[in-house]
Amino acid sequence: MAEVPDEVRNRLALVLDVDDLVEATRMARELQPWFGVAKVGLELFSAAGPDAVVGLADLGFTVFVDLKLCDIPTTVARAARVLGGLGAGYLTMHAFGGPVMLRAGAEALAEGAAGAELPPPTALAVTILTSDAGVPPHVLGSRVRTALESGCGGIVCAAADVAEAKRLGPRLIAAVPGIRLPGADADDQARAATPQAAVAHGADLLVVGRTVTRAHDRCEAAAAVAAAVAAGA
Repeated sequence: MAEVPDEVRNRLALVLDVDDLVEATRMARELQPWFGVAKVGLELFSAAGPDAVVGLADLGFTVFVDLKLCDIPTTVARAARVLGGLGAGYLTMHAFGGPVMLRAGAEALAEGAAGAELPPPTALAVTILTSDAGVPPHVLGSRVRTALESGCGGIVCAAADVAEAKRLGPRLIAAVPGIRLPGADADDQARAATPQAAVAHGADLLVVGRTVTRAHDRCEAAAAVAAAVAAGA
């Protein structure tokens, strides 16, 4: 097995969309040679709660907590502060929640991490879901500007939106979900992209799920994704 450089592994987030922490941990360990980031979404967090974040961080992953927070600023800030203290390296919040909410969450996330003497985390504003193909074009720009105004370190967007998002906010990290290997089923992702296309568009972090986790040979699929990222880096 060829060794994957950290600069490639740290651009790949493994989606652990399962409802059992033992299963998630086994899958994370199996695929850790190719992935430096592990994503905890609503399903796993609902099943295992904070233990999922702490457990994956203890394995050496940067933990991407994908809860898409959206509530009044005080509530979002309180949740973000807790998650920062648990070891969230990335945390998603909905950009349509507005600049006050996003700023409250981003600042509290940083405070939580600092209080636990952890590295500074990154708040990610979700712009347009990759399952939503019918959003008017002007929405992307509005939400990217909101992320910038709010002090977020990055955004979540489709691969096709990265170039426009980077034009508006060059410093923002672009996390791109809906990654599929060539020929794979797009499932419910209306705006899926291959790893090659995502890298070509300028994605910084590729969020990879079913194309690897449901593959007949998960390690082979993970190696193919990593090779595509390495070739385009």
